Amino acid sequence: MSDPIEAAIFEKLSVLGPGKSIEPAEVAKALQPEQWQRMLPKVRTAALGLMRQGRLTITKKGKPVDPENFRGVTRLRLPTEEETALALSRRPPVEEADDD
Repeated sequence: MSDPIEAAIFEKLSVLGPGKSIEPAEVAKALQPEQWQRMLPKVRTAALGLMRQGRLTITKKGKPVDPENFRGVTRLRLPTEEETALALSRRPPVEEADDD
């Protein structure tokens, strides 16, 4: 994993128990303690990408959010198997190259 933001997210989640979550600000503060507010949008963007890949769940009030339409205070946690399957089913199909 080469992205430092993704690495920080998963590092923080790895020490928690199943179903436990973190605030995106915790990741931003770990990466840039002095200017964490500037890092926060990048953390949210990375988290959204991970959610679309089925590798992370973004929650609001304990419920997974719709990755296409959410606002406000959120938390990050590892996905359940069902959440991963749902995220992967939403991805556009991969078209195979025609080698004719």
